[in-house]
Amino acid sequence: MSTQTRSGAKGTSQGGAAGAATSAGGYVGSSARMAAISAVTNYKPLSEPLNFIDTPTSEIFGCNVFNKAVMKNRLPKPVFKALVKTIESGEKLDPAIADVVASAMKDWAIEKGATHYAHVFFPLTGLTAEKHDSFLSPDGDGGALAEFTGKQLIQGEPDGSSFPTGGIRATFEARGYTIWDVTSPAYILENPNGTTLCIPTAFVSWTGEALDKKTPLLRSMQALNKQAQRVLKLFGETDGAFVASTAGPEQEYFLVDRHFFFARPDLLTAGRTLFGAKPPKGQEFEDHYFGAIPERVLAFMLETERELFKLGVPVKTRHNEVAPAQYEIAPVFESANLANDHQQLIMITLRRVAEKYGMACLTHEKPFANINGSGKHVNWSLGSASQGNLLDPGDTPHDNAQFLVFCAAVLRAVKKYQGLLRAVVATAGNDHRLGANEAPPAIISIFLGDQLADVFEQIKKGGASSSKKGGTMEVGVDVLPPMPKDAGDRNRTSPFAFTGNRFEFRAVGANQSIAGPLVAMNTIVAESLDYCATQLEKATGGDASKLNAAVQKLLTEISTEAAPIIFNGDGYSDAWHQEAAKRGLLNLKNSVDALPVLEQKEIKELFEKYGVLNERELTSRFEIYLEQYCKTVYSEANLTLEMAKTMIFPASIRYQNELASTCANLKLVGYEFDTDTLDKVTELVKSLQDSIGVLNMALGKVSHGGGAHKAAEYCASDLLPAMSMVRKYADELESWVADDLWPLPTYQEMLFIK
Repeated sequence: MSTQTRSGAKGTSQGGAAGAATSAGGYVGSSARMAAISAVTNYKPLSEPLNFIDTPTSEIFGCNVFNKAVMKNRLPKPVFKALVKTIESGEKLDPAIADVVASAMKDWAIEKGATHYAHVFFPLTGLTAEKHDSFLSPDGDGGALAEFTGKQLIQGEPDGSSFPTGGIRATFEARGYTIWDVTSPAYILENPNGTTLCIPTAFVSWTGEALDKKTPLLRSMQALNKQAQRVLKLFGETDGAFVASTAGPEQEYFLVDRHFFFARPDLLTAGRTLFGAKPPKGQEFEDHYFGAIPERVLAFMLETERELFKLGVPVKTRHNEVAPAQYEIAPVFESANLANDHQQLIMITLRRVAEKYGMACLTHEKPFANINGSGKHVNWSLGSASQGNLLDPGDTPHDNAQFLVFCAAVLRAVKKYQGLLRAVVATAGNDHRLGANEAPPAIISIFLGDQLADVFEQIKKGGASSSKKGGTMEVGVDVLPPMPKDAGDRNRTSPFAFTGNRFEFRAVGANQSIAGPLVAMNTIVAESLDYCATQLEKATGGDASKLNAAVQKLLTEISTEAAPIIFNGDGYSDAWHQEAAKRGLLNLKNSVDALPVLEQKEIKELFEKYGVLNERELTSRFEIYLEQYCKTVYSEANLTLEMAKTMIFPASIRYQNELASTCANLKLVGYEFDTDTLDKVTELVKSLQDSIGVLNMALGKVSHGGGAHKAAEYCASDLLPAMSMVRKYADELESWVADDLWPLPTYQEMLFIK
């Protein structure tokens, strides 16, 4: 049996074509390629085309969501009003209404074919978890009744110790609770064999400590609102409308044919390629970005969007990304909590629908070396129903004191807590991306743009009196209308950039939950708004006439303090690294350097003060994230070893044997054959064999006795370099070994066969 057959690649394609040519030795070297080519060239939709004419998008949007419109029609007015107050104003939920809501929710779900309900929660794995229960209960007379009580709606009880807890729960301490999050609406998840009512919930331990991503996110939003209200009160805004953080995360991802996916144990298990030579063509032609979307990919996108529309996910944008086979989907802004829940649904739906179209969706931060990786740019702002977006500068930002205070609070927060922002995007996957030529550097800085940078520079010098104007652009073609021109350019190298009316946190990894970054941003801005409110309250003493002078003094102080974090230039350049060091900015290059920030006294006090995470909860996350880093590297190192020993080394030996046999046979008949190729392959095979031995020894020295941080340091200092050396020789061999013998689909095939 060939190595590819063993990996599940041999067989027939969707189009019915046979697998591949077979080499003289009987080993299949290109069955996955042939199957993928057949799947693409013979592609036919797997189901009837979606009907966008008879059933327009506007009719299906939110059709599977128990939203306010549904609640208004199905709930008594007092119950509906109470729920809306909780959702929109953050008021406490009255448990007494739970039975009424549960009954209406059950009836609605059963009408849509639901037989079960599920409490959906977000454990510290970063993934989505769910526990399903049937509506049916025996009636005692041989029949069954559909039941769903308020108690069942409010509380569930999954195992509290089988998920990562970082020491909060011992294995024998199993009790954990899911708690209904009324601010994130329930929804129906469809399946060909039925539907399920899904209820977003928080997940806590028996001791009440957060075991999930949602609980601290909700706490951080509460803290942010409290401090924002203090600042608004100083400006005479006292309506109390809840100030929520908002988010619009852009999701980048790759699509590869499933024949390739199953023929690559590294993609299947690790989500990224551990081997792969650079193809003759990558992204250097810059011809993929915003290019025409291939038919099969576009069909997948359209169905993905339709499924997300049913769930009320406001996806807005789709396009080809920079790298070949890379794409992006982006929603419009929502409340941060809802955006987080929807982001998890986006990733699940992308993967599920991709299977239907014969593809695998990869959300790893760096699935392919030497081309762009994938981020999840989190556009963040804050606002309320009455105030709108509090980070909208308006036409004359220099005159907009309220905006300037909120914007300055963000600048101060990022400058003071730059290490925390780096720590919350620290993962083994994101380490391969941050600092590369397509991603933000590991150094956190802020891009303000020409207009705002100029305003804050004026403030530093004593007061802002003007704002740069955008003007109009004349293109020089008569048939094209004059075009409004922004007051400043954009910057794609900045990890934290102001982009018109929001900040875009670009360092977040494509495979991450956005909850951690949102918790960090909400909390540090809450602390900064607390500082601003306190300073202004002291300076004015309740006298509104003193506000302008107090604001000017505060803004001057913050502009000076935050100046080192503001950088509008090229974040990829070596000069910036040197300049950042002079400015005293942190350069935490990998997860091992960044994660210990979570253990700093200042960070513990920050989260404790604003009720977001207590010390045990924060320490548990530090332990969990280090453990996840180690497990990722361990599994990838073991997989590298296995693939090198059982796939790449044998294929290389066979080719070496073919070359040696050819040389020997020609010599027997009197020809002197140049052995340069044989010599080179022999050299590389020996180097590969030696590097395999080094990696094997490094894995044998893995110790768990020194604690998680020491284990992570070993991963970074020993395992990753050993893996890189194995890859170096394997990738070089790929360019020498005969194509029909090479056991893995190549980059060229995976990236360009669509």
